[in-house]
Amino acid sequence: MPFILGLIGLITAAYFWANRARNAAHMTNDLAGVASDVLSAARRFGFSRKLNLHPVESIDDPQLATAACGLAFLELDGLPTVEQHDSLTRSLQSHLDLDHDKTQEALILGRWLISESNGAAPGFTRLLRRLYKLQNRDALTPLMGVLNDTAQSGHTGLSLKQKEALEEVTQTFRLR
Repeated sequence: MPFILGLIGLITAAYFWANRARNAAHMTNDLAGVASDVLSAARRFGFSRKLNLHPVESIDDPQLATAACGLAFLELDGLPTVEQHDSLTRSLQSHLDLDHDKTQEALILGRWLISESNGAAPGFTRLLRRLYKLQNRDALTPLMGVLNDTAQSGHTGLSLKQKEALEEVTQTFRLR
């Protein structure tokens, strides 16, 4: 009897470890897929990371910076709904004249830039400053169009963090 219980325990442990190894393999494949998505989006935008510089400071495309700002602004209100994300996508397509694929890649790369900036709030600040450096006040019209559409997609209006972000836009673009 102890032999049978030991055998059952050994089989259970082997099954447990096999499942853990299989799940780890799936997670590795998922991470590799995400990494390849970010890399392909970066190639399409001509983004290349420069040494000793934050990735946001390596942005040379104002459309990418605007898309990432829009995404960061949306995430300041918490996790976005599918409707809010779709509204952001449509807004980017109309204000920046991007096709659907390029818009999706801009959002993928923007999500990575936000995570490299340690969240939506610091990411928005960093991206906003970079956008201003790239285009000065010329970037304001498309940016405000995207932010306005994004704000209107919410059900409860602007959150406190989003209001602070709009104040930051006025300060960065020296509108006062």
